[in-house]
Amino acid sequence: MAWEASLLRRCAQLPRFYVLSGQRKIHRGIFRQMSSASAEEHVPVLIVGAGPVGLVLSILLTKLGVKCAVIERSQQFRKHPQAHFINNRTMEVFRKLDGLSGEIEELQPSVEQWRKFIYCSSLSGTILGTVDHMQPNDLKQTRSPTCVAHFSQHRLVPLLLKRLEKLGFSIYSGDNPSSEGYRSSGSWIGKIKLCHECVSINPTSDGIRAAIYCVENGLKVVRDIHCSVLIGADGAGSTVRKLMGISLKGEQDMQKLISVHFLSKELGHFLSEKRPGMLYFVFNPKIIGVVVAHDLNEGEFVVQIPFYPPQQRFEDFSTEVCREFISNLIGYDHVDLEIKSIKPWAMHAEVAEKFTCGNHRVILVGDAAHRFPPAGGFGMNTGIQDAHNLAWKLAYVLNGLASPDLLSTYEMERKPIAEFNTALSVANFKAAMSVPSALGLNPNIADSVHQTVNNGIGSILPSGLQTVLLESIFALGRAQLSAPFLSRYNPLGSSRLEKVKHILEDGQSLQLQFPAEDLGFRYEQGSVVPELNISNDILEEKPIGRRRDYIPSSKPGSRLPHMQIRILSQHKCHLTKDVCSTLDLVHGNMTEFLLIIAPTSRSYVWADATLKIAKACMVPLKVCIIWPGGSSSSALSNQSTYGYQENEALITSQRQPVVKGGSVVTEDWRRKNLESVLDAEEITGSWWELCEMPYQGAILVRPDEHIAWRSDPSFSGDALDELNRVFSILLKKPALDADQLLHIKSNA
Repeated sequence: MAWEASLLRRCAQLPRFYVLSGQRKIHRGIFRQMSSASAEEHVPVLIVGAGPVGLVLSILLTKLGVKCAVIERSQQFRKHPQAHFINNRTMEVFRKLDGLSGEIEELQPSVEQWRKFIYCSSLSGTILGTVDHMQPNDLKQTRSPTCVAHFSQHRLVPLLLKRLEKLGFSIYSGDNPSSEGYRSSGSWIGKIKLCHECVSINPTSDGIRAAIYCVENGLKVVRDIHCSVLIGADGAGSTVRKLMGISLKGEQDMQKLISVHFLSKELGHFLSEKRPGMLYFVFNPKIIGVVVAHDLNEGEFVVQIPFYPPQQRFEDFSTEVCREFISNLIGYDHVDLEIKSIKPWAMHAEVAEKFTCGNHRVILVGDAAHRFPPAGGFGMNTGIQDAHNLAWKLAYVLNGLASPDLLSTYEMERKPIAEFNTALSVANFKAAMSVPSALGLNPNIADSVHQTVNNGIGSILPSGLQTVLLESIFALGRAQLSAPFLSRYNPLGSSRLEKVKHILEDGQSLQLQFPAEDLGFRYEQGSVVPELNISNDILEEKPIGRRRDYIPSSKPGSRLPHMQIRILSQHKCHLTKDVCSTLDLVHGNMTEFLLIIAPTSRSYVWADATLKIAKACMVPLKVCIIWPGGSSSSALSNQSTYGYQENEALITSQRQPVVKGGSVVTEDWRRKNLESVLDAEEITGSWWELCEMPYQGAILVRPDEHIAWRSDPSFSGDALDELNRVFSILLKKPALDADQLLHIKSNA
């Protein structure tokens, strides 16, 4: 209502904090008294929303030295299972959160228990078909140092909280007068505050003032918090997005469903032994639904049932009704059944028109910025990758290493990915509908029937008769799923079963993995130095909902390709193992850029120039020299205290072009850059062939493991000038002037 919005705006303009009475919602309250509190507190980054995306962002920021606080309007963390599939790229991000990916791999169910989707008449009935979504290479870690995982969001959150607690965070929940976090003098930094709601946002000349509603000592309070940046990580119904007036573009209410969380050890044991899978698509005359096996070992499930309001009301889905539905899905009455929660939800395919506003001081991440159908599991994964993209940029801007304009690149880079993933999720959802359509249950017809009852001739009927009519029509459609009809001995039924078989075998049904999109997405513009005449192969293709293989790329904007390498240097920097992934060369706890070069004269010119410009820009930089396999036992046999004295002719004898001359790098250069240079060698294959680059190349990698720039083999100019241009583009700040460059060159 207009008066409510007006009051919310006025609340945000009030200084200090105010105590309210009345209903829970602040805009329904009445001002009762004013406190003479001290000046508002400043928090560098205020994160609104304590779901996986908000928590991951808070971990990343804290590791990079950025102080932040998290608020969450709910009284507790959600226990109703939601997202559960973690893709390769997200698991790579998790590797650097104190080994989170390894912990997930240990705690998740065995791959054998969730690699398949099963289509059946009931969980104990006839199997119509199965799809195995794990290919041999998926488990070999050839394209990534990690594998995908099946680990539910409600189990992930406690692991994130454990890491935040190790970083010094505290959790405050409920109205606890003795808790420091609820006293007006208590600092918000390093706190996760439950039951705190952002009710207004006002940009200021130096940041954002947010009005936060909470309860303190039994009183309803609105407290002003000043922050440099406010992050909206508050989910699909984002309050931050609404307060800032950011609209969504796309398709709303693609489908409405009822989600039922239930436990059954007996069912979990049966399915684990007889027909293990992640998703079970059930089609029978009594019910159509999808059962998600979150953990067969624990017997934890969620069932998704189509929901057609207003003829069907959420209130109609009582515990007893849902128990009957679940029994129909299982195929018999089940005694060992505990229903934990029942939730309605709607499926959308929308992307926010803007990801940032308020001079890039208010930023949307995760579901607040994009809402996908769950097909393919892109929702949480895309959100966590939003956070990964944003964290290092916030650290650079807030520490004065980059222009505030760097934050504008977040939308430039992430919005096209969100739009593509939305389209891909829709295509995959439509592919999921191909199986019921083949069985004679076209979802479009069901939607048309529902619309006719709502808006057509059915709308003149009383609501009770509308409900009876709708359910009768749906029951008639489900009758086609009876055993006598859907049989090999029935010509029509046999034909439909053959269609289903063809759809499943040809990969035309719902898919789980999308390696090309998972690892192969690329940022075309933003904090990257684009190359001419290079198209974005992934984003330019229309999503069709089919699995495509990932092709490694060193094009600017791409994720750094993975390859196993052996560390040769005596000082291993942050690395703890001799053998690691190229992705491990990027330090997870620092805002450090990485330059990868070959042991050639031209590459060392690039390295020297990059180190000098990075130092002038106060940008942390590590240089890794990747040597050919076997270098450790031949060319590197002569070591000195400060490094290796390599013979370039020996190193390049196996490569073309051969570079003539003596030592590739002088002892003085080694001594000067000892802490910034790391040596490694290939173990299998050629790094430069994998990257499709000449052996004299150089690759500059951002702190988020995406390639920022790579050398052009035809470049004939001054390397120092080129890297000056590069860092100016990456950090969105003026390049060093001629006098500064002259000073650098004169001190070379």
